[in-house]
Amino acid sequence: MIGVIDYRAGNAPSVGYALERLGLAHRLVAEPAGLGGVDRIVLPGVGAAGATLASLHESGLVEPLRARVLDDGVPFLGICIGLQVLLDHSEEGDVAGLGWVPGRVRRFPDTQRVPQIGWNAVRATRPHPVTDGLDRDAYCYFVNSFFAEPADPAHTLGVTEYGTDFASVIGRANIVATQFHAEKSGPVGLALLERFAHWDGTC
Repeated sequence: MIGVIDYRAGNAPSVGYALERLGLAHRLVAEPAGLGGVDRIVLPGVGAAGATLASLHESGLVEPLRARVLDDGVPFLGICIGLQVLLDHSEEGDVAGLGWVPGRVRRFPDTQRVPQIGWNAVRATRPHPVTDGLDRDAYCYFVNSFFAEPADPAHTLGVTEYGTDFASVIGRANIVATQFHAEKSGPVGLALLERFAHWDGTC
């Protein structure tokens, strides 16, 4: 059972529709009690990092999520803002993140049009069970003005070029996250969700 975190700043229903299309059992989780019995967790998101973190705190989900993901080792997938809040700090609103993956989130250079909206190429940089289907021709759908910069290059699983190369997929232990919207990225995104649904959290 996949638990999709449902909070005010998120887009949980669209992720749910994608999982339903794949025939994958899931439920929306809006409070800590909903995390019981799920064996995988997806944190989707749109909008600003600060609003996302505030919603998670107000819902009482931050510490229960930490316990399930970091202590219990439940496989976790972050999407878009669900990736950015995993790092230590974001320039967007100058907010502290969850700190599950060391690093920071930075704004794209002023030379680039922001936000980046549309399809862009994702290139896998090292093998991982969730990203093994990505190749040099994998195009995914992005909406972002900020990008992740992991402190450890080994935590970068895929990169995309938008004025600069940035980490569009990151991973650490049982955590994987995509800057692009997997649920809106056509067959490539659906295949990634399918692989996540069968991933045991090891790499």
